[in-house]
Formats: sequence, structure tokens, C-alpha cells
Amino acid sequence: MTLDEAQQQVDAWIRTYGVRYFSELTNLAVLTEEVGELARVMARRYGDQSFKPGEKDNLEEELADVLWVLICLANQTGVSLTDAFARTLEKKTRRDNTRHLNNPKLKGKSNDGKE
Repeated sequence: MTLDEAQQQVDAWIRTYGVRYFSELTNLAVLTEEVGELARVMARRYGDQSFKPGEKDNLEEELADVLWVLICLANQTGVSLTDAFARTLEKKTRRDNTRHLNNPKLKGKSNDGKE
């Protein structure tokens, strides 16, 4: 599924089942809430905290929830995530094309951050 297709599917779902989009400010608050839920799972899975009894290790679900609300915000503000992401990728490539390669803090570490 492309980003454009995801935006179209979320919009169709909202119009079919969701009645309407929440306001932009409400969706920003919901996004913040979802990022907090993602942070909780990350802190327990990869950090020093442990899961409480009955708490779910639902990383995939929390990532998808963040993406859902981000797509809602993009749809209701008229942003094409495909176009915006392409511009961001170009910007980062132009700005950072050697910065990370020359960063001694990143040398010798794998993609998972381990030596």
C-alpha cells in the first residue's frame, strides 16, 4: 500500500464509519496520546521498565495507531504525505549525506544501536 492509498483508505473509512474527522486540534491531542502509548511500549520492550501484569506488548498496534492519526491530520489539512515525504527525503539527503557517515559516535554500531 502506498501513502496515497493509505490516505484514501483512511478518508473512505472516516466518511463511511467515522461520521467526520475530529477537529485538527483534537486529532493533534489524539496523536500525542498515541505517541505516549507507543513510548510506554518502547520503554518496556527496549528500556529499563518491565510490563505490568495484563499490559500488552503491542508495538505494531501502537505504531499503526500513530500512523492512522497522522494520516487523518494530513487528510484534513490537505497534505500529500507522498509529496511531503519525498521532499523530506531529498532535504535529509542533501543536508546529511556525509554527516552521519563521518560521525564517530555512530561508527562500530549496528542498526539496532549495539556495538
